[in-house]
Amino acid sequence: MPKETAPTMKLKLTPEGHAVVVDGKPVYVHDDGKEIPFDAVGTVARISALNAEARGHREAKEAAEAKAKAFDGLDPEAARKAVETVKNIDDKKLVDAGQVEQVRAAAVKAYEDRLKAAETTHASQLNELNSKLEKVVGQLHGELIGGNFARSKFIADKVAIPADMVQAAFGRNFKVEDGKVAAYDNAGNRIFSRTRPGDPNVDFDEALEILVDSYPHKAAILKGSGASGGGAQGGSGAGGKKTYTRAQIDNMSPADAMAASKAIRSGEAVISD
Repeated sequence: MPKETAPTMKLKLTPEGHAVVVDGKPVYVHDDGKEIPFDAVGTVARISALNAEARGHREAKEAAEAKAKAFDGLDPEAARKAVETVKNIDDKKLVDAGQVEQVRAAAVKAYEDRLKAAETTHASQLNELNSKLEKVVGQLHGELIGGNFARSKFIADKVAIPADMVQAAFGRNFKVEDGKVAAYDNAGNRIFSRTRPGDPNVDFDEALEILVDSYPHKAAILKGSGASGGGAQGGSGAGGKKTYTRAQIDNMSPADAMAASKAIRSGEAVISD
C-alpha cells in the first residue's frame, strides 16, 4: 500500500514577491492548484475548541477512574460465582427454612459495608492531605509576612519598638494573595502605593509607613517623637506617663515586653531613645 503524503500548500506571491491578500487573509495555492485564503483567526479558534473538547474527555475519563477506585480489591470472578451460587440454591428449601430474606440481607450488607469502608478510607486520606496542605500554606504565609517585618528598613530606621511588637500591632493588616504580600487598612480597604498611584502592589515598607501614619499614638512608637524621661523602667515622662527605652524593652521578658508595647500603643506610656 503506497504511503500517503501530507498535502502541501504554498503562499501565493505577486511578481514583486509580496504575499497576495484577500479580505485580510493570505492566499495559499494547494496541490490541485486551487487558491484558498487562509483564515488564521478561525483556525486558532477551532484549535482552541478542539483543545477544550479534549480536556473535557480527559476530565470525564479521570472522573470515571476515580469512581472505579471505590471497587478496588473486589474480585469480579468471585463475585460472579457468589451470584451463581445464590441463583442455584433451591428456593423451596430456603422458603421452608425461612431464610430467603436473611440471605439477601446478608449479601446486601456485606456489599454496602465494603463500599462504606472504601469511601471512609478515601475520605480520611483526603482530609489528611488537606490538613497538611493548610499547615504548609500557613507556615509559608507566616514566613512571608513575619520575614518582611524582621527585615523592614522602615522599622529599623524609624520605629522605636522591636519588629515583633510592630508585627503584633499591624500584622493583621497584611495578607498573602497570589504568593505576594498585600496590605489593607483597618476598614478592610486595599492600600495602594502613593509613589506609584493606582498600583495595588504597594511595597511592604511603604504600606507599613502608611499604617503607622494613621495610628493615633504613632508619636509613642516612632523614633525622635519627642518622648522624654530618664529611661528607668516605670519612670515618669512627659505628662506623667511611663517612659521606656528601647534597650529596656529588648531586655524584658516576653510578658513584660508585651505589656509595655500595649501601654505604648494605648498612649499610657512613651518610649525614648
